[in-house]
Amino acid sequence: MASSERNKKILLDMVKQPSNDHCADCGAPDPDWASYRLGVFVCVNCSGTHRDLPDISRIKSIHLDFWDDSLVEFMKTKGNAASNAFFEKCVPAYYYRPQQHDCVILKDQWIRAKYERREFTGEKQFLQQVYSAEWVLGSPPGFNRSLKGLSILAGIMLLALHLHYLLYSKKPKAVISMKNIDVVFQPEKIDHAHGLQISYLEEERTRNLFVYHDKSLEIVSWFNAIRATRYAYLKKIYPDARNSVLVPLITRSNIKEGYMEKTGPTQWEPFKKRWFILNLSDRKLSYFKTSVDALELGAVFIGTEAHGYSVRECQPKQARGGRWKFGVTLDTPGRQFVFLCDQEEDQREWIEALKEVMAQPMLLQHYNSEKATHHLPMFRIHQADFHMTGQWKEIF
Repeated sequence: MASSERNKKILLDMVKQPSNDHCADCGAPDPDWASYRLGVFVCVNCSGTHRDLPDISRIKSIHLDFWDDSLVEFMKTKGNAASNAFFEKCVPAYYYRPQQHDCVILKDQWIRAKYERREFTGEKQFLQQVYSAEWVLGSPPGFNRSLKGLSILAGIMLLALHLHYLLYSKKPKAVISMKNIDVVFQPEKIDHAHGLQISYLEEERTRNLFVYHDKSLEIVSWFNAIRATRYAYLKKIYPDARNSVLVPLITRSNIKEGYMEKTGPTQWEPFKKRWFILNLSDRKLSYFKTSVDALELGAVFIGTEAHGYSVRECQPKQARGGRWKFGVTLDTPGRQFVFLCDQEEDQREWIEALKEVMAQPMLLQHYNSEKATHHLPMFRIHQADFHMTGQWKEIF
């Protein structure tokens, strides 16, 4: 067997081994690229960032490129498990580890943090310095412009961990408690690769801040700083809880978002197009005027079937003002809701998502939410012993 064919077979056997059969950086299955400087197997998407780090990582295709004996021998001494044991030795519990379907900016900065800045090897106290500094200043260009007709203004945010609060704008426009904050990247919704959505409660209704930063490292640092302070809040509230319990609580779980049309309580009102968000953590179906609307218009609590909640597809008898034809009926103990979807696939996905929430047992805090109005409890923000400031661009 020729050397090239033999080496290719060795690599293909290696990539089938446990830990090597998933991308070392995002966990995508069946990686077909490898870094012959780091000794890791990666997917095609993560290989792009590795190519941008030529002094640290060099990439070859397992299937298409030639591998000489020395490179294959090096790969045999490494592999994903050994490499990650070194490069991910000290990843903080709160630090977000990107998955296959996460946005590009999260995966790009995770790879750079691992290999370029070596933040998690224990060699440097990078994260400890950043998150214990009294002030960390951002330096994006400060200017105003418009995006799709929306106003974008420069704002300043201050993360005060010892107070468990996030202060927004030069003169606080919002003081957000860490108690129920949520932060998630939304590049498609915001139409910016670095778009971040911060949600909290204001007077019993969810309020959204849509922000971005021109520098990817800055916005990802803010994302993880908010996660760090939310984690510190949870540790204070639940001091004996394990990380396996606390980490999933850092952010809320939105299992479905999208447009549907809704009508009023009598079902004779005209249907209006609204943006809906279904959250598994607090069992709420919230709706907004648009996908980037700041303030929630209302919300419906989703209980279990045993408590009188059910969902099914329907064909509305009338749909005044409605352009869409695929109906969803949501029955609650107090009211029946009718929604219209654009596509049959959307109808199916909404019904499945609502049934998923109904299948989850209710916790004590959910009974309190059920007794509340259709608006959900306020989100406020708490954090621990850290200050971080920077300029943002906010999208209203």
